[in-house]
This record gives sequence, C-alpha cells and structure tokens, in this order.
Amino acid sequence: MAHDAAALAVELANMAAADHRAAVHANSDDPAEQLAWRRLTARHGDRLGEIMDEYGWPTAELVGEEAAHAAWLIAQHSDRQLDVQRRALHLMQQAVSAGSASPRELAFLCDRTLVNEGRKQVYGTQIAGVKNGSPIPWPCEEPERMNELRAEVGIEPFDEYVAKFSPA
Repeated sequence: MAHDAAALAVELANMAAADHRAAVHANSDDPAEQLAWRRLTARHGDRLGEIMDEYGWPTAELVGEEAAHAAWLIAQHSDRQLDVQRRALHLMQQAVSAGSASPRELAFLCDRTLVNEGRKQVYGTQIAGVKNGSPIPWPCEEPERMNELRAEVGIEPFDEYVAKFSPA
C-alpha cells in the first residue's frame, strides 16, 4: 500500500501541475484552448473519481500535503462533473471531521459545488465577475455573516481576499 500511495502522490502532483499550466486557457478567447482545458479537467475528474472509489478521499496522511492539495484542486476544477464534485465534497467533509483534511479547502469546494448547482454559496469564495473594478462574489446565503464564517475555516476577510485579484 505504501508504494501505491507514493505512486498516487506523484500522479496527483503531476495532475495538479498540468492543471496549473492549462488553467490560463480556461477563459481563453480561443475555443480550441478552452476545449483543451475542459478536456484536461474532465480527464482529471474521471481519474479522481477512480481514486475516490479505491482510496476514499486522498488525505495528507495517505499521499502527503502536496498531493492532498492536488486532489482538492482537481475536485475544485471538475466543474462539469457535479457528481465528482459532490462525492469529493462528501468524502472531504468526512476527512475534515476526522481532522484529516483542510477546513479552508473544504469551504472553497463547498462554495464551488453550490455555485455549480445554481445555489447560494456560504463563504463567498467564488467570484461571479468584476463591476467597476471590484470583484463581486456569487450570491451568498448570509452575506452579513460571510467574514465570520470565513474566519472559522481560516479564510481571510472578503476584502483582503479580493484585493489579491484587483489590478494593482
């Protein structure tokens, strides 16, 4: 099993590296680049589904911090595979409850899944667009509690978070 976990860690890290290289094409004006991004994230989502079938959620204990983060990133970008996102969310919730996964990453995946389902997000991590130079989050369940909820899972206040995306 240790060898399998090591090989899985390398595979997840390689998938995340490919994701990072291709992510710049997610919103490309070139349809071929967008399609390449969608195909990559679909392949990764399919593979993450197989990994979850075999191992459950790939926790840091199993695959190490970098590969556990990679698994989260792959789930986060499986936007066109809601079944994969929902399963990852469920397994990650169990892992967070057991102290084996990041509550911060879970919050991002929770919001991403809710937005993809057409529902209101909880933590305000998903940005719908930019208006007058300011990033605007997708609608939130309790916008007045957003920063309090963010703090509970280790996410900076919304204003600090969006400042990272604002043009300097």
